[in-house]
Amino acid sequence: MDIDLLKTFVEVVRTRHFGRAAENLYITQSAVSFRIRQLEQSLGVNLFIRQRNNIQLTAPGERLLPHAKMILTGMQRAKVDVALANNMHKQLSLAGTPNIWDAFLQFGINNIVSAMPDVSLVAEVKAQQESTRLLLERTLDMAVLFDPPKVDELLVQPISDLAIIPVSTFAGLTRDEFFERQYVYVDWGTAFSLWHAKQFTGNTPPFFRTSTGRIALDLILQCGGNAFVPEILAKEHIESGQLHRIEQVPPTSREVFVAYHRDNDQKEQIEKIVELLIRYD
Repeated sequence: MDIDLLKTFVEVVRTRHFGRAAENLYITQSAVSFRIRQLEQSLGVNLFIRQRNNIQLTAPGERLLPHAKMILTGMQRAKVDVALANNMHKQLSLAGTPNIWDAFLQFGINNIVSAMPDVSLVAEVKAQQESTRLLLERTLDMAVLFDPPKVDELLVQPISDLAIIPVSTFAGLTRDEFFERQYVYVDWGTAFSLWHAKQFTGNTPPFFRTSTGRIALDLILQCGGNAFVPEILAKEHIESGQLHRIEQVPPTSREVFVAYHRDNDQKEQIEKIVELLIRYD
């Protein structure tokens, strides 16, 4: 199957617009339409429901999308592997959720790169479910996660315990004031959500919700407020007096895990990266 057809299909899905897809692919809109027709004819199905300003996937289109992404990812990795072959480099792909990168991986990635110069590392931000799927498809080598997948094909190992503390730009808050006065809720995963429900018993909804600790930290520093953020991110702001640790609210923590396929043929390199991440912590 023509890779360009799949690239065009995925871009139309992403933009939901033939014109914007054409701009992003640096081709004409008629070329986009022609490629989609070619793909539909080769598969014998309609991939899109075409309505004015409303392009939706059909059921066959929904089924094709994960396969198209997997093929494109595999082709990209193949190109990199071939390009690296002359230099005898290994390529490893690592993914983490936005919160994992903000609170943990960004501080340890330099150690990995320095300690393993013979490895070409591909580092990406991906959602939990996508990371699990890619690990099972073997188009991703390892994922660092808060909530590890419970799948027999994957090996899962704890590598860190991330301290998450209550901080505020307002000093001396009571427990109730922390949750009621410009409180920013950060989604630190399932275990945190269950713990948080026991702590927060009021009726006042959060001032703001986000899935990223860095966004919460930047927001409260700019606009004032309170949030649970990683101690490692808050430390310098507490020392400078910009933030205050709220003693009336209990801290918590999240265990960090690494997952990889038990049959991955680069297990030696993966285990070395795991050691480096544990050593960094």
